[in-house]
Amino acid sequence: MKVDLGIWDKLTKLVWGLIVVAVLVGVYLWYLEPIRQNERMRKEVMRLDAEIARQEALAKETHDSLEAMRDPKVVERIARDKLVYAKPGETIVRFEPATNAVTH
Repeated sequence: MKVDLGIWDKLTKLVWGLIVVAVLVGVYLWYLEPIRQNERMRKEVMRLDAEIARQEALAKETHDSLEAMRDPKVVERIARDKLVYAKPGETIVRFEPATNAVTH
């Protein structure tokens, strides 16, 4: 036998529905900031991973340059090119870049 409570039955269901919605909204708001913080941290981790990769590439390049400097021929070539050094008896000839000035 089912008793018809009329409007009170409907209001009770509505209140329970509103309570469920309020709990869900409360849980959402409770975890909203940690979710945003997690997203910010993931972006920071990705940025730092990219920076680590860039620094590792720079370290490898520096290491390779240092290893190359162990070869006397490389040191001689750098001294000749950048420091304009020459062996005794050699003559250094420099060429200046051409100017684009037109004379009439």
